[in-house]
Amino acid sequence: MRIAVAGGTGLVGTHVVEAARAAGHEVVVLARSRSVDVRTGAGLSSALEGVDVVIDVANVTTMSEAEAVQFFSTTTRNLLDAGTAAGVRHHVALSIVGVDRAPSGYYAGKMAQERLVEAAAVPWTILRATQFHEFAGQMYAQAKLGPIHLAPKARTRPIAAREVAAHLVDRAAAGPAGRATELAGPREESLADMVRAYARAKGSRAWIPSIPLPGGFGRAMRDGSLLPSADAVLGRQTFADWVAGVRP
Repeated sequence: MRIAVAGGTGLVGTHVVEAARAAGHEVVVLARSRSVDVRTGAGLSSALEGVDVVIDVANVTTMSEAEAVQFFSTTTRNLLDAGTAAGVRHHVALSIVGVDRAPSGYYAGKMAQERLVEAAAVPWTILRATQFHEFAGQMYAQAKLGPIHLAPKARTRPIAAREVAAHLVDRAAAGPAGRATELAGPREESLADMVRAYARAKGSRAWIPSIPLPGGFGRAMRDGSLLPSADAVLGRQTFADWVAGVRP
């Protein structure tokens, strides 16, 4: 099967490409470094020629709702339009568990993406997964007040990005399924504790205070609204196992 991976050089995308090739699929990487820009559509039509499945893990790093909505709406439309024209038979999109329970900020962008995929002519699968183990490192880098790192309060069930990638490839091979069963990590964790553990693994012994994020999104993070349903498929690697491999 010929699989195109949007965002194939990113955090999840590199794992998707690896998993797809290991499964014997032919892979087309959709990334600007490969002369394909899913944001502008440049190079997309030719890249999707002969492609059976598109796996969309393209991403943008932002806390702005307007920027997130603009990015995911634009890239998703471009992928779906080019996919329809090229005869793509299956569009697989990665989303986030609980995105509809706190549709603000970045999550509003993912909701916009989901709505476009659901309304598309191309048969589709949407896989919602919980945050990755790597989210702790992203929060450590981004949540700062001057020189002080902050640890947002949240309940989460993190999963290995590599396991998410393998599941996406399995979903691609299985055919369109609409909304797939949610995917989550094996244990519930405190995001604040995860950020602190990541900092220690990187060699920091600084004080990292935990803070509640404001608004409805912050409440959803703290009250468990963003945790998976009871029937979620669970990954294997724990956060403790993952962070043990982090090097200073």
